[in-house]
Amino acid sequence: MKKTYIGTSWKMNKTLDQSLLFCEQFKKHLITDLQQQIQPFIIPPFTTVREVTNTIKNNQINCLIGVQNMHFEDTGAFTGEISPIMVKDTGAYLVEIGHSERREFFGETDLTVHKKVRAALKHGLKPLVCIGDSAQEKAWNISAETVIKQMKAAIFGLHQEQIQQVIIAYEPIWAIGENGIPATAEEAETIHKKLREALTDLYGKEIADNIHLLYGGSVNSSNCAELINQPNIDGLFIGRSAWQADSFCNILSIINRSI
Repeated sequence: MKKTYIGTSWKMNKTLDQSLLFCEQFKKHLITDLQQQIQPFIIPPFTTVREVTNTIKNNQINCLIGVQNMHFEDTGAFTGEISPIMVKDTGAYLVEIGHSERREFFGETDLTVHKKVRAALKHGLKPLVCIGDSAQEKAWNISAETVIKQMKAAIFGLHQEQIQQVIIAYEPIWAIGENGIPATAEEAETIHKKLREALTDLYGKEIADNIHLLYGGSVNSSNCAELINQPNIDGLFIGRSAWQADSFCNILSIINRSI
């Protein structure tokens, strides 16, 4: 059964105490009849990853934990960076790669995204690759070309087994953040369909259909059901609407009833 990934990245938010409180409330509010195909995930800041991972595991909560970035080298003189080996040491499994904020503020490029995807797979980690178009690219009607290019660069040269371990998250830059304008379900589906077609050209329909395409960008309790029921949207990458445990669990509950 193909998983439906529903998760959130906390970005540069939450101290250790706040993170552990989230875990406590998450366990309290998470519905007991959550369908097996729904796979929640949380991506905390680095300072709390190990504790969140251990707390989730010790409480037997069905939730994957990830990190928000990772270097592509195993070791080296890269002050301030975190290696794949260090990520594995925390117990985390997902690696968020290429978020538009990393590209804008920290010099992430298609090349470094590609290297990080390779490094994650080499160490048995699961890459969650973010791709997105700007408002200007949307106005120019080149959104599909933009994100397909980013995706192809990230996954270049991956063989059939590797590509099926990769999650692609389409997050239009104009839709994320506090002032983001949510994409309509139709807009999101249009891009996801184009991504699926590009993957089909590269790997064939059977494999392309198995690759998870997530949508992120101003997802909330009001639009999550319509988004998740689009044919080519396999999950949701949620922002601030899921930063409180009860709100996240409410979205999971809505999706649980919708699919």
